[in-house]
Amino acid sequence: MSEVIVSMKGIQKKFPGVHALDNAEIELKRGEVHGLIGENGAGKSTLMKVLAGIYGKDDGTVLIKGREVEYKTPIDALEDGVCMIHQELNLLPHLTVADNIYIGREPKRGLVLDKKKLLEDTKNLLQSLNLDLDPTITVNKLSVARQQMVEIAKALTYHSDVLIMDEPTAALTASEIKELFKFIGDLKNKGVAIVYISHRLEELKQITDEVTVMRDGQYVDTVVTADTELSQIISMMVGRTIYEKPKAKSSVPEGSPTVLKVENLSSRDVHNVSFELKKGEILGLAGLMGAGRTETARLIFGADPKESGEIFVGGEEAKIKSPIDAVNRGIGYLSEDRKAFGLAVGLSVADNAVMASLEDFVKAGIVREDKIAESAKEVALKIDIKTPSLKQKVRNLSGGNQQKVVIAKWLIRNCDILIFDEPTRGIDVGAKSEIYKLMNQLVKEGKSIIMISSELPELLRMSDRVIVMNEGYKTGEVNIEDATQENIMEYATAKVN
Repeated sequence: MSEVIVSMKGIQKKFPGVHALDNAEIELKRGEVHGLIGENGAGKSTLMKVLAGIYGKDDGTVLIKGREVEYKTPIDALEDGVCMIHQELNLLPHLTVADNIYIGREPKRGLVLDKKKLLEDTKNLLQSLNLDLDPTITVNKLSVARQQMVEIAKALTYHSDVLIMDEPTAALTASEIKELFKFIGDLKNKGVAIVYISHRLEELKQITDEVTVMRDGQYVDTVVTADTELSQIISMMVGRTIYEKPKAKSSVPEGSPTVLKVENLSSRDVHNVSFELKKGEILGLAGLMGAGRTETARLIFGADPKESGEIFVGGEEAKIKSPIDAVNRGIGYLSEDRKAFGLAVGLSVADNAVMASLEDFVKAGIVREDKIAESAKEVALKIDIKTPSLKQKVRNLSGGNQQKVVIAKWLIRNCDILIFDEPTRGIDVGAKSEIYKLMNQLVKEGKSIIMISSELPELLRMSDRVIVMNEGYKTGEVNIEDATQENIMEYATAKVN
């Protein structure tokens, strides 16, 4: 029996209007990978932030190697061998890779920074992790996936007994995930206890030894991963069984008109992309990281300038030079980076929900707060935004509920064409099911959706047709009846000019 290195029992934590943790618990053994899962708002990250010294607990006990601890700050936890990698990147974008990895712990000669040793240490670290990164490049020039790897490398420089990973693979490619899993295996062999928070349940089977399930801030159960079916874990998470099978055939009515047509769209990252979107269709956009899917969406939405090509909306050429032009044409965009491009996190749920339609709530120069509250309440109930109040600041919501607020914004705007870029990234299976139902309801009402997703099962489950891209080129188009993970991946890796 492996040594128990962490034992958390009876943990209580309350925030204004929210009982985040209610008698929560978890036990970690040395040299194990322990999955921690639950729906958004289940309390997973909150429990781990208590362990990492970010939040103080209201009640309960935390034992590290048999001794009770009460960390006042994350530094206290780090010095005691507890390190947390957060879901949201915690990097300084205008500093170099080396600066970010060793910030606050830079090697010095006397009082002067030893730049030579800093670069040497960083190069050695990156080589040991098989990461082809320039230590001198600034982080803001890296892709999200590469930034994530810098975050992971930074965490691994601490000689930690306990490593907490909160959605570490959310923005990583398959090859990068494989590398990460190798790192985790090496750490496990060295006796590190690893908490692995992820909504990608298939990863749990690959990487974890045990899984603890939480629901509504409470402990549900801990199971041995190898002995437990994913359907059982899902049932524990949501209190019900969810099974979404792949779509057998297109649900687009025959003869549906084309609502959006893109011809030879080009920019620095996109090359002669053409496709059509039908009324009532969910058009999947597939490809690996760097395929140009998001870049294509941003061109359509006017967020980035196009070099050439035409965009037609409802049969008419649309001169879209800015997001305002796109919104005025009935196009809404749900960005993959909700905090940077989709939300004002310091404002309330209600204010964010009406942000794209504010002019509709102004009469005679006066903002109709009652109408804002009415519309926000209606859509919040429709898509089940979990918040103690519509006045709650968005930054205080879970990631999944923040995503729902972005969706609410475009529902209130009543856009006919919706571009959903990774709409379920970082969202648990229960919330995913709700969003899938919502998307299906929208297309039944005559909306049209372009859905960008890195999860092939999601594309096969939701799409009527799938466009595949690689390195900025459209490399394939498959009707859902003929689509498989294998042929989509073939197109996604196809050689381009």
